[in-house]
Amino acid sequence: MKHLKIGAAALFMVVFSQAKSQSTTFDKPDQPAKCKSIRDGKFLRANYPEEIWHMTVKGNIQTEYFNNGKDHIKSTLVFVDDCNYKAIVLEKSDKNDPVQIGDVFNNQIVETQDNSLKVQSRIEKDQFEVVYIKVKK
Repeated sequence: MKHLKIGAAALFMVVFSQAKSQSTTFDKPDQPAKCKSIRDGKFLRANYPEEIWHMTVKGNIQTEYFNNGKDHIKSTLVFVDDCNYKAIVLEKSDKNDPVQIGDVFNNQIVETQDNSLKVQSRIEKDQFEVVYIKVKK
């Protein structure tokens, strides 16, 4: 497991570095948060071209695409409640990616505003925050 922790931390330093530099407070957050909007659609991240990273969610399957869509990580989503869910990695195309099949990411939608969702993600003891922008249903 130690290898996984180091690998996941290295991945998140690259993948979520932009998210850490984003403002973490929404000006006019939805009251209550619209957590169900994560359950279906296409998502981007602010300041990331779609070719670098985008994600689709359909039928409790989340697929993240990298490298102009040549690489992907597919996960099943298990919802604990409207705002809390687990993403369990089912498959990945890049054998060198530190994420492993079977990894479990615990996610909490902490805030929404318009088409944006702020999500805290944890794997083991590492925690990260990312803002997704919903672009399509």
